[in-house]
Amino acid sequence: MQFLVAAALAFALDQYTKHLVVASFAPGESKLVVPHALYWTYVQNHAGAFGLFGTQPWLLVGMALLVLGIFWYSFREAAAHSAFVRIAFGAIAGGAIGNIYDRFHYGFVVDFIDLHWWPVFNVADSCITVGVVLLILTTFRRERERTATRGA
Repeated sequence: MQFLVAAALAFALDQYTKHLVVASFAPGESKLVVPHALYWTYVQNHAGAFGLFGTQPWLLVGMALLVLGIFWYSFREAAAHSAFVRIAFGAIAGGAIGNIYDRFHYGFVVDFIDLHWWPVFNVADSCITVGVVLLILTTFRRERERTATRGA
């Protein structure tokens, strides 16, 4: 259940913020939010993450689904025993589905969070990144616990 709630929340927040941007900004338009730190800049991203992997929507969607499958396979045992892992994977899945939805709905991904020192991104990208970091931290913690148990 935690997986579905996290995925639904990530997807809903992502789509809501993208809707606000598309309704309020012209492509390329930028507005200052926090001086010297944060701008909203409407970018239509036709390529994959960081401009990689070309502009073929089916290739990008296929790669996203493949990565989701690999993550699920790799963390399925941990997910069975940890709500934290289920929530992290839900955030990843919800974010990925949000960007996949954009590719079919708009023909590109709507990006708008602009730090001026990093490529412009969106809420879905943030959910994916936070979810991956949480999975990595969980893996390190589990390994540390296993090592401590073996040493005891």
